Amino acid sequence: MALGINRLKALAVSRLKEPGMHADGGGLYLQITEGGGRSWIFRYRMGGRKTPRDMGLGSEATLTLAEAREKARECRKLILDGIDPIEHRREQRAKQGRARAAQTPFKEIAEAYIAAQEPSWKSPKQAKIWRATLTAYAYAHLGSLPASAIGTDEVLKVLEPIWYKKPETGKRVRGRVEAILDYAKVRGLRTGENPARWKGTLDKLLPPWSRIRPVKHHPALPYGELPAFMAELREREGVAAYALQFTILTVLRTSEIRWAVPGEFNSSRTIWTIPKERMKGSNRDHKVPLSDPAQAIVKKTLKLGGRYVFPGPEDKKALSENAMLAVLDRMGRGDITVHGFRSAFRDWASEETDYPREVVEMCMAHAISDKVEAAYRRGDLFKKRAELMDEWAAFCWGVRCEQEAF
Repeated sequence: MALGINRLKALAVSRLKEPGMHADGGGLYLQITEGGGRSWIFRYRMGGRKTPRDMGLGSEATLTLAEAREKARECRKLILDGIDPIEHRREQRAKQGRARAAQTPFKEIAEAYIAAQEPSWKSPKQAKIWRATLTAYAYAHLGSLPASAIGTDEVLKVLEPIWYKKPETGKRVRGRVEAILDYAKVRGLRTGENPARWKGTLDKLLPPWSRIRPVKHHPALPYGELPAFMAELREREGVAAYALQFTILTVLRTSEIRWAVPGEFNSSRTIWTIPKERMKGSNRDHKVPLSDPAQAIVKKTLKLGGRYVFPGPEDKKALSENAMLAVLDRMGRGDITVHGFRSAFRDWASEETDYPREVVEMCMAHAISDKVEAAYRRGDLFKKRAELMDEWAAFCWGVRCEQEAF
């Protein structure tokens, strides 16, 4: 290979125009293409290969003849040590790529994780909430750090200031940091145990969230006061008041009511089918039987012709998440919450009816925590739920419910 080395002259190289491979010796060639492209090539054989391998060294406009010869000499040294130059370069570039990736800031990784998960999140606001939480509590300490540099001490700097003052927020922040660091590990951006994991790590350093502050239940109206409350509510006009009535009658969550669209209701408005994507903790659509008063509310609001069944002030937007709370405030009932009506229904069903627990739970669209029970419960108990919802509506109205009563 070393015979006839350094054949080309620098001046001659600049004058060469003929397409082809022009040998300098030692495996180095100046390649000139038909289109006039000019680059340096190192051609070699090793490992018993019959076909030579060509390794591009760079453009002739970038590398001088002397620089190309030095690169070819480095390749020959690798071959002498039994190392394939092309494979060696690939390994070096991969190593450099991993080194650069290991320096990726936590904030950039978090954004990548959010973007990857966003299509699977039910609420369009979930990504915004994640970003706001991380910006408020995590990025100041972790944002510029690479994932590989984040340990228990760094995670504690994020959590300790909020763990006692805002325990619920601290719990959420911890879970989000853990998820992002797990994502970083899968992407090869860090190794080792996750310093934000609770069991076996942070549970040794921080008290459980449940011990800091007991679970606070949503303030609820005692169910015995509900008929009088509903009578007063029915005197109020407006989409928010209708939505609050509908929420109470269907005992569902505020978000499920606000985002309801006309296409989710059957033609007679007797059944409302909520897509699984909008249901909390569910992997299937939820079919809701509508009592007469609930049907009448839907028929009334659909006449408004909005995109949503309960439209906001702007036609193409849903009702504000605080609109029903505002109705309660105007009624002088700031002491209760919209969510609390679900508790009122639960208490009423337990104390005033003989319906099985599973019927009540399915009316409230509660996820089944028992995996065995979830596996065997295939039906939706629709007929029994319809009967219970009719009885609930009759109780709320204080009279036998007919659509005309609305």
